[in-house]
This record gives sequence, structure tokens and C-alpha cells, in this order.
Amino acid sequence: MDRYERILSLHRILKTARYPVTVPRLQDELGCSRATVYRDLAFLRDALMAPVVGDGEAGFRYDASEGDRFELPGLWLNSEELHALLATQQLLSRSGGGMLSSALAPLQQRIEKLLDEHANAKHGSGKRWPVERVRVIPHRTRRMDEQAFRAVCSSVLERKQLSFDYRARSTDEKTRRTVSPQRITHYRDNWYLDAWDHDREALRSFSVDRISGARVLDADARDIDEAQLNEHLSGSYGIFSGAPKGWATIVFSAKSARWVADEHWHSQQQGRFLPDGRYELKVPYSSARELLMDVLHYGSDAEVVEPPALREQARSLLSLALSHYDR
Repeated sequence: MDRYERILSLHRILKTARYPVTVPRLQDELGCSRATVYRDLAFLRDALMAPVVGDGEAGFRYDASEGDRFELPGLWLNSEELHALLATQQLLSRSGGGMLSSALAPLQQRIEKLLDEHANAKHGSGKRWPVERVRVIPHRTRRMDEQAFRAVCSSVLERKQLSFDYRARSTDEKTRRTVSPQRITHYRDNWYLDAWDHDREALRSFSVDRISGARVLDADARDIDEAQLNEHLSGSYGIFSGAPKGWATIVFSAKSARWVADEHWHSQQQGRFLPDGRYELKVPYSSARELLMDVLHYGSDAEVVEPPALREQARSLLSLALSHYDR
């Protein structure tokens, strides 16, 4: 632990301590010598004006009348917080090749300024963090209309109804919808709107990139209970889930097991290693489409075992795919 992180840790220890903290405990917490503890305490008190009180025998703490109000001047981050901020900065800078660039620019500029201040404080003037060494690679992102995205976000946060044209991918049919937005969801590098559809009187999820002509209405949105939202929208596998109708059992080869065993497919998933090294995964599902798309991604290393209808559907899809190569 370098001096910068020691000072940050020392500040947090003293700020949260209900009783004086002894020097041996500070040595243990900070991983340093007795002399270093005293030097850091002096720097915290004299240079940073922290309300440090106490002595080497009874221990140290912040003065009760000032400790709650005192904060370290400037930006102080530990390594984990800094790394998270670096990753966030890169995620913002690569937010879809210009999508929302104007909306995100002030936030990105603020983060970059904070990173520069932190680098200067830690390494000296003129230093910077090598943010280009943090990579965030978008995968299969879709083009979106920025105005539509802004309207969707505004309606969600302001709790207002939203009207828009929606062109479904499955049918390419265009319909006009009036909804009460519930949540906006980022899923697999794309955005979705969870909403109560007033015409259909049911919960629906809409791909934001298929929304156009969005308009925030004056009418207040209808709020759906969080438990009901989770039951309907998170109960089964995939983004367009609905209430679960059954459980799928998939068995992966011993080679793929090393990957699948560490993957999160669903909050209620059940997994176990089989005696021969293969991995059995069980997940609730309603619509087979997205589940089979992910299973077939593993090719010959995955086998749908149950239910029979899902197994037959997987077999039909594989047969159809194979027929393209028989010509």
C-alpha cells in the first residue's frame, strides 16, 4: 500500500471509529511500521487539517465535534474505485460511436477532469492515467435515434406516459403505442423499455432502436409494483420472458463446462457437474427463441435434454441450418 492509499485508509478508519484506535491496530490495518503510522498521522493533522486527537498510549481518533464534517480535500480514490472510474470513462467514450455523445459529453469531461486531478495528486504535475489501456468493446450494438432515447428516458424518470410508433422485428408491422414506462434496461449492449401497454392492458418490453416518433405525454404513468415487474419480466430466460412455463435442462460437454459453470444465465438457474465432467444447467423459460439462440451458440458442445418439445425445436433448427450446406 503506497502513501496515498495509506492516508485514504487512515482517514476512513479514524472517521468511522467510535473509540480511539491504537497504534498497533493502525500498523496492522495499514501494513506499515510504527514510525510510518506517526508520520501519516502528522501529515493528516498538519497538512490536511484533519481533527486528529489522541496519543500513542490511548490511541487516535477524530474529534467528535468535527469528525463528522471533515472530508479530505480534493478527490481521494483507492485502487478499486480508480479502476472502476477508468472503466466508466472508457465505456462513456465508446457509447455506440456517437450515440448520446452530446448528452454524455459533460459527464465524460467531468470524469476526465477528476482522473487528471487524481493523477497529478498521486504522481505529480503533468502526469495522466493511461486510459487507453482500458478497453471496452461493444458487441452487436444497434443504431438508435437519440431523440427517441431521450424521450424514453425522460418518461421513465418523470413518470409520464409515452406515445410512440413501434415496428416489431418479428412481423415488421408498425403500430402506435401508448404506454406507462416502468424501467429502461440495458441488456447485451442494447436498450429496452419495460412498460405497461394501455391498449393491450399488459406488460411489454420494447426494443428502443425500433421506437420512432416518441412523445412524452402530460398524463401520469401508471406504476406497476416492483414484485409484479420482476415476476413477469425476470421470471424466465431472456429479455422477452413473461411468466415461466417450464424448465429447460441443457447438458454441456466437459470442455465447455469450464466456461458455462461460471456463467450467469438466470437468477434461479440450477447447475451441477456430472460424474463424467459434463455440466448440467437448468433454467426457467417461457419463450424458446432466445434460450435456443444461446444454447446453439455452443454448437456440438451443448445438448437440450428436456423438455421434449424444446429438444425437438432445437433438433429442427439444427437440421434446417445443416440443409443450407447440402446444396
